[in-house]
Amino acid sequence: MNERFALDFEKPIIELEKKIEEMKIISGSSEIELEDDIARLEKKADKLKKDIYSSLTRWQRAQVARHPDRPYSLDYINRIMTDFVELHGDRAFADDPAIIAGLGKIEDRPVVLVAHQKGRGTKDKLYRNFGMPNPEGYRKANRLMQLAARFGRPIVSLIDTPGAYPGLGAEERGQAEAIAVNLMTMAKLPVPFIAFVIGEGGSGGALAIGIADRIFMFENSIYSVISPEGCASILYRDAAQAPKAAEAMKITAGDLHKLGLVDEVIEEPLGGAHRDPDAAAEAVKMTLIAALDELKNKPLDSLIPERQEKYFRIGQWEQVKT
Repeated sequence: MNERFALDFEKPIIELEKKIEEMKIISGSSEIELEDDIARLEKKADKLKKDIYSSLTRWQRAQVARHPDRPYSLDYINRIMTDFVELHGDRAFADDPAIIAGLGKIEDRPVVLVAHQKGRGTKDKLYRNFGMPNPEGYRKANRLMQLAARFGRPIVSLIDTPGAYPGLGAEERGQAEAIAVNLMTMAKLPVPFIAFVIGEGGSGGALAIGIADRIFMFENSIYSVISPEGCASILYRDAAQAPKAAEAMKITAGDLHKLGLVDEVIEEPLGGAHRDPDAAAEAVKMTLIAALDELKNKPLDSLIPERQEKYFRIGQWEQVKT
């Protein structure tokens, strides 16, 4: 059995699964019958997973959202899309591997896709800049959005980033301006736009491809204006206070659904998407298909106003005289 990365709260599950695997090997290589014991332990493991994952803290969900084995955008693209053709470059400076953009189909439904890609393994992580786009990445996404508008293709975005890259070069090339232009573009796109937070939705780096008609989040994903560590560093002068900050920030899918910031929370396979990427991909696929079918006949004169109104409602407050 391959060693699997385990978060602290996952270790009891991993240890039990190792024991089950060992018993299966013994049972298969000898005449000792262990089927009943194996079935009992498997039932115990399922109950343990349900108990643990039904009571995760917000900080623990943030850890699951960042799990190194969690499926990334390319894992979903390869599973749910056909005829995918990736397009490169922003036609102004360079290509940015932290943003994947291209054309493809989801069950014969043509779409334009934009997505963050974190990278797996040291070399790929460096190549993808850990999923933190530079301005050229957002300008590439904007180019594809404009292409989608020109040809009447719906847009799907997969969000999974710690945030936009804060480096000197990125700032010199207009990081804030690139994000702002994307926000303006998305607010006026004359085609359906569906966003799905598959892991980590960090700050403006996530929002830059996320002004959508429908926003979905996996149950163990997070979406926030700043990371818990960043918030803790500012408020408590100690990044180690991230668990406390995560509780205060209400960054989980359930929190954001209650606040009306996302449309639906999508259930993950038991134990998280990293435990069954195929089932997670199927959930993404079915969710996107349902949303595409819902929005495809929506008239343009209501599509854009409703999208804009969706965001105007966020953060509304009312002053009451006392």
